[in-house]
Amino acid sequence: MNHTFITVVSGLPRSGTSMMMKMLEAGGMTPLMDNIRTADVDNPNGYYELERVKKLPQGDSAWITDAQGKVVKIVAVFLPHLPTQFDYRVIFMQRAILEITASQHTMLEHRGSNQQLSADDLVSLFYKHLNQVDAWFKTQPRVKRLDVNYNDLLKNPTPQIENLRVFLDLELDAEKMGMVVDPNLYRQRMSSEMPHS
Repeated sequence: MNHTFITVVSGLPRSGTSMMMKMLEAGGMTPLMDNIRTADVDNPNGYYELERVKKLPQGDSAWITDAQGKVVKIVAVFLPHLPTQFDYRVIFMQRAILEITASQHTMLEHRGSNQQLSADDLVSLFYKHLNQVDAWFKTQPRVKRLDVNYNDLLKNPTPQIENLRVFLDLELDAEKMGMVVDPNLYRQRMSSEMPHS
């Protein structure tokens, strides 16, 4: 697909970013990833990650040039470290905070890791990240943002997919994108409480 802006899938960890990456790939986009982090019980369809994204705070952004015309997954905390000379369209995944923290806890349990923060502290940290990112978006004239509600996407993907097609101005394959949406992966239904917009 011939476009020069960089498509970014972002959000808090465990907010549905990997599923969105798979949807966009199914729709016809090329994901920028390295497959270092492989699929597991928590993300059976893969993580769609690029390890170098984690080095953005250290100034490692040379790879961004290769992301033009593609889609890359960048969790929320790293967004403010993106170089400003490019045009970005950010698909920002929204999910109920309590579901995110529960999913995070389950993933750490599967890895045999202990959660260093209490559930309340983790919620506070995630809200802090959201506030920081909201402030950053407001200062970025070359960044466009589309919020996608993970919970709504699983219930009724069709209107969300159409929003994505319009936002990216691309002829994405809506039918194939819809086939990726798997309600069976929605395993942390805890609350109707949603993160702020």
